[in-house]
Amino acid sequence: MNVKFAIGFSAVCLYAFLTIGPAAQQTVAAQQNMTSDMRHTAKGSFDVKATPTQNASAESPFSERILDKQYHGDLEGSAKGQMLAWGTGAKGSTGVYIALEQVTGTLQGRKGTFVLQHSGSMLNGVPQLDVKVVPGSGTDQLAGIGGSMNIIIAPDGKHSYEFQYTLAPAP
Repeated sequence: MNVKFAIGFSAVCLYAFLTIGPAAQQTVAAQQNMTSDMRHTAKGSFDVKATPTQNASAESPFSERILDKQYHGDLEGSAKGQMLAWGTGAKGSTGVYIALEQVTGTLQGRKGTFVLQHSGSMLNGVPQLDVKVVPGSGTDQLAGIGGSMNIIIAPDGKHSYEFQYTLAPAP
């Protein structure tokens, strides 16, 4: 490599780092501050009714259900969804489910809809659950929403949620 070229190239890189670096660092810091300002937590309870579909069969290890939910608390509204599950049949044993639900309501004062994607499994009575907002599914005042929901089932069977989400400040 030509020495003059290498020295010149290094000087250009150093100049770019010194002049562009701080601006890029400020942009990253501003994005981090904006992201932390947009993080919210919503909590409450919900009621769920899971109705088997007409496709349900005693011979099949799969179960299809229509979901009808009512959310209470920081999220007030309803949801309609569909679930597909498989399990060994023994209570607290092994199983898996996937589901989609469209939530319609008011989230801490902002109205709109969004879709939640569920993926859950249980192995030897130990559950794993992942519930996330489908990117781009938010509408109206909930456009741009993202996040994940933790579902808590109490020993008495009552359901509650903790919803960690991001959303741009209201205009």
